Amino acid sequence: MARTRHIPLTPATVIALIALFFALGGSAFAIGQRAEVAQQRCANGAVRGIAWVTGDPSAGAANIPDSFTSNKKLFGRVFNCTGRAVQVRRVAQGTFEVRFVGNTATSAVGSATADSYADVEPVGTGVFRVTVHPAGRDDKADSGFTVVAV
Repeated sequence: MARTRHIPLTPATVIALIALFFALGGSAFAIGQRAEVAQQRCANGAVRGIAWVTGDPSAGAANIPDSFTSNKKLFGRVFNCTGRAVQVRRVAQGTFEVRFVGNTATSAVGSATADSYADVEPVGTGVFRVTVHPAGRDDKADSGFTVVAV
């Protein structure tokens, strides 16, 4: 004859079972519902622009021109909620400006490679100055970076 093993019903087990029941029920309810309102492309709180600046693969970020350009070979990826151009220019060693044409974003965050970091500051509406530094140092370096405008 087979023995039946009983699991003791402690208060913690009961609460866990109730939580599991509601979690599964809530997920099923959520799957059955549709989001009817899509987020506006340039709405407050939305990501308004992304620029992954890599520089020319054969020449690096140091050879980004000093006038704004939207040359595709300088970017790994771009997005502008207005559908217009994303442009970059090199201002000085390790200092770049990114412009999201027609975009009203006034704040952004940035990141650089694993061994660098990027400071981002607004210059104008939809324009941001990015300064890239090697990790742990204050000098500037010509290196790729990413800017996300919100």
